[in-house]
Amino acid sequence: MVNRKMLEILVCPVCKGPLIYKKKQQELICKADRLAYAIRDDIPVMLEEEARHMDLDEAKKL
Repeated sequence: MVNRKMLEILVCPVCKGPLIYKKKQQELICKADRLAYAIRDDIPVMLEEEARHMDLDEAKKL
């Protein structure tokens, strides 16, 4: 399980904006940049080149 305190201080490495935690998908989402950062073995992978790019429709649903 991801540490709640850690989630409170993490920001998007690209824009420094807030992230949305999606527990089921195990991702941290940045709506502004439409990037989804994977969480592997309870560790967020906060690298832009590793992030999944979301299309506009997917980002609007958040």
